[in-house]
Amino acid sequence: MTLDKAGVSRRKFLKTSAAAAGAAAGSGVIGAPMIWAQNIRDITLSWTGPSFSVIADIAQKASEDLGFTITTQVMESVNLMPRVVNQPETLEVVDMEYWALAKVWRSGNYQTIDPKKIAEWDNITPILKDGKNFDGTDLTRQGILPYKVLYVDSADSTEFASGTTDIATTVPLIFNADTLGIRPDLIGRPVESYAELFNPEFKGKVALVNVPGTGILDAANAFEALGEITYADKGNMTRDEIDFTINRLIELKRDGQFRAFWVSFDESVNLMASGEVVIQSMWAPAVTAVKARGIPCVYQGMKEGYRAWGDGTGIMKHLSGLKLDAAYEFMNWQLSGWQGGFIGRQGYYSSTPQNARNFMTDNEWGYWYEGKPATEEIVDPYGTVMDQVGAVRDGGSFEDRIGNISVFNTVMDEERYMVQRWNEFISA
Repeated sequence: MTLDKAGVSRRKFLKTSAAAAGAAAGSGVIGAPMIWAQNIRDITLSWTGPSFSVIADIAQKASEDLGFTITTQVMESVNLMPRVVNQPETLEVVDMEYWALAKVWRSGNYQTIDPKKIAEWDNITPILKDGKNFDGTDLTRQGILPYKVLYVDSADSTEFASGTTDIATTVPLIFNADTLGIRPDLIGRPVESYAELFNPEFKGKVALVNVPGTGILDAANAFEALGEITYADKGNMTRDEIDFTINRLIELKRDGQFRAFWVSFDESVNLMASGEVVIQSMWAPAVTAVKARGIPCVYQGMKEGYRAWGDGTGIMKHLSGLKLDAAYEFMNWQLSGWQGGFIGRQGYYSSTPQNARNFMTDNEWGYWYEGKPATEEIVDPYGTVMDQVGAVRDGGSFEDRIGNISVFNTVMDEERYMVQRWNEFISA
């Protein structure tokens, strides 16, 4: 039931990349596209990243369109970061969340991206590429804005540039406005605030994501909503603010507030689908997966705003020759629309939404991006029905949801101390 407008041929990508500065630049065969085309079919490119981004169905479609093989390694960000730092030779193309990139870029194991080789670079949404709101004003939010870690001043720089340059760290790919998932059938009343996360009414039926820099933000939103503290910047807490947050979390844990602390997508789905948890940190595709089982689940927008994140595709420094050419072809393909349509059916936004639009039906685009009631059944990327005619996306339109971001996933100045204290909480 999903719309696939016949994909995009490898020939089109050869032409597109040439126009964008020559796909074969890395291998030194500019002017010899036939040699490139004859050899590219023998290339196998490894694509690694989190489960919400690196999906086998996407790799299969890209392989069909591009004429070479893309294999997948699924690895969540907390496990991927040490691989990038300590075993970069085991990686080739890597999807990385921007808060995590802020931690691993200084390792020097990435190579920079030439935006001139990315045909759709100028069409990437300004929210990610330029740090601009929909009205063109500067995006001012707490946390790590993707734009802040997207540029460097030179190919060998381990520090990020203070503004836009012609050298990029990654190619922006997907992003979203995250919030809490709830089971409305089990809660039985409206939920509008992060404060509900720590409501004694839900004791023993609450879960947090066990990613320190993400879980602590959900907790901070709740503590602020309860009026217990006002953070100067939730995205960059002081030691005193960290101590307050973790000490209160430990108190809540010992009082039995939490059912679980999950790391994987499947864990969060099973906790919610089983009814063991009724309110928790959640990812949009996990909500989609619960609803696809016929179980009510809402990605509940809160009055305090959304917690946002972005994800970009990068290249390891050791990649060269035809593999480097193939990596650029793949990144161009990622922005061309099919992948954007696929992840759009999970509830994620493409960095080039206008291209994703070409691979979604009017009904899908209206539901996922425009906040309109569904005119037909809404299906997930695998064709499973997850919402009915008349349903409206939780939180409304693209502009409504992204326009209500309060904080981006982050890395704090006191990151090491925060992680140490978070681990104390988890083991308490």
